[in-house]
Amino acid sequence: MRLSAIGFGAWAAGGGGWAFSWGPQDDADSIAAIHRALDLGVNWIDTAAVYGLGHSEEIVGRALKSTSHKPYVFTKCAMVWDSKGEITSSLKHIRREAEESLRRLQVETIDLYQIHWPKPDEEIEEGWAVMADLKREGKVRWIGVSNFSVAQMERALKIAPITSLQPPYSMINRNVEPEILPFCLKHGIGVINYSPMHSGLLTGAMTKERVQALPADDFRRRAKNYQEPQLSRNLQIAEFLKTIAARHNVSPGVVAIAWTLHNPAVTAAIVGGRSAKQVEGVSPALSFRLTETEYAEIGDFLDANPAPE
Repeated sequence: MRLSAIGFGAWAAGGGGWAFSWGPQDDADSIAAIHRALDLGVNWIDTAAVYGLGHSEEIVGRALKSTSHKPYVFTKCAMVWDSKGEITSSLKHIRREAEESLRRLQVETIDLYQIHWPKPDEEIEEGWAVMADLKREGKVRWIGVSNFSVAQMERALKIAPITSLQPPYSMINRNVEPEILPFCLKHGIGVINYSPMHSGLLTGAMTKERVQALPADDFRRRAKNYQEPQLSRNLQIAEFLKTIAARHNVSPGVVAIAWTLHNPAVTAAIVGGRSAKQVEGVSPALSFRLTETEYAEIGDFLDANPAPE
């Protein structure tokens, strides 16, 4: 697959009222955002069954039915829920999950099917074997993993090749740099990183007041990096990015995305959008790249302003 540098992330399209929601979301806005992304040159969409407990996949399916574009469609499995909306991790129901995702997405084949979280750890081999079967049967074209460690990827590779890893990666969360990204580069595993703007913190639009006003069911209210002392440091990074962004007439968020794409292991980045206007704001990331000098400038700033313990 040849991917555009950014893909559309459909997490927020799941709407409100579930454990990891971004708060209420208008379905028409989500569909308009997807259509605008495709019009601007984005050629892949990433969602997951658990987003909105199936709702995000349904919205993606509706958006695909009302556009002439034919993007790649990626989704994820292994986070399942019961009739009460209680979410648990399991790799024992992947075949059933794939059938349900195909139905909600209204597609015949899933382009990239990913294990969302490697939980429970002892079920990885069983789950990955089923993923490989689904690929052989043509229900999915490629299979990948998300949030896996190097050791977990090594175990999966003994069963079947891994097309891609989906890890969190941003200036605020660099945990994958020492081992995971080099491993993927060495083994030819593509990387599509999520949260390159760290869930909105690096967009330049977030403030302490906005954080305080987030809806009660927005998961970010409980996230460590949205609390002090981390919050002040993270907003300081976003302020610094404005200086580089201003040189190129782009937003700080575009600079944050470009910073992740600068790593040679990263194939493309997942960027969420809740409206057509938001999508337009980050669309320059399709082509904008940092110079080596600018990348070093950002590195110096991050080194001088480390995360609080």
